[in-house]
Amino acid sequence: MPGPRLPLAALAATGSALLVRRALRRRIGASPLWPLPALEEPVSGRPRSRALRLLVTRHERIADGVVLLRLEGAALPGWEPGAHLDLVLPSGRVRSYSLCGDPADRTAYTVAVRLVADGRGGSREAHELLRAGSEVEVRGPRNRFPLADAPEHLLVAGGIGITPLLPMLRALDAAGTPWRLLYRGRGRASMPFLDEIGRLDAGRGRVTVSDGPGRPPLEALFRDIAPGTAVQVCGPAGLMDAVARALPAGCAPHRERFTASVEPGGEDTEFEVELRRSGRTVRVPADSTALAAVRAVLPDTPYSCEQGFCGTCRQRVLEGRVDHRDTLLTDAERAGSMLLCVSRARGGRLALDL
Repeated sequence: MPGPRLPLAALAATGSALLVRRALRRRIGASPLWPLPALEEPVSGRPRSRALRLLVTRHERIADGVVLLRLEGAALPGWEPGAHLDLVLPSGRVRSYSLCGDPADRTAYTVAVRLVADGRGGSREAHELLRAGSEVEVRGPRNRFPLADAPEHLLVAGGIGITPLLPMLRALDAAGTPWRLLYRGRGRASMPFLDEIGRLDAGRGRVTVSDGPGRPPLEALFRDIAPGTAVQVCGPAGLMDAVARALPAGCAPHRERFTASVEPGGEDTEFEVELRRSGRTVRVPADSTALAAVRAVLPDTPYSCEQGFCGTCRQRVLEGRVDHRDTLLTDAERAGSMLLCVSRARGGRLALDL
């Protein structure tokens, strides 16, 4: 008779990737063993996160137009609330999704994906092709939206923007840190995780769910914010801008965007990019991007949103002045790096550590 089945975490602790893969194969009926995780080459003088091949073990519709994907492996890199993961979809498209599972679970990553009917096709691939039993390459995790250190927290989510905030809520609740949540959506049927959020609230009045017409003005909801409260906002650009306007003076939100808000730059002119480590130089036409020019000769150069808000295509600048057009990088980060997908050169030439 077969022996007792160990949980995946226990198998992972044995150090045997083969045992974990076989356990996952039995669980979902997948036939092939997926490749061992591989390390990517260093980028811009710093190690890049590992690229991993993970197995989709759960594909579940959790709200109208939203599917939850559980991606399992062994001894996965750790992460903290606010982190996101890059998924390399079957077409080769790369899309970033916030992690919404348990950071303590080193055997799986969990993301939730909303179908964008008029999008560029990434969300449709995630919905239709990443079924239980399929494999997917992931990169990361990365965190550009960490949970702020503060005595109290106000979290504001718009639709699928709840995904990075959910692990924050769990962490704050476990630590006994005061928090409130405003969760807005078009309708409750399209708003994922309402049941879990209700359990976290447990009738204590910390959650305001606002859907459909007749929403109360944000100013009324934010009137009693205590000094020092950290405000974390994720959702459509319109909601985040409205929150920033409605907050009391001196209270600035920490934001994560799911759509771009690229800052205007100078005139789009042709420029030259030297790829110092590769010994190549490429021309960037006025009607194209540095990312496209670089990927023409270095096709493995990472990218995702192509709109200047995710940070995946960030590279170190060795020489030249950058016309920064993103809304992600801080002034300190801009001093030595750029996002290839939207930013350009001031002065006609840049040198990158590529």
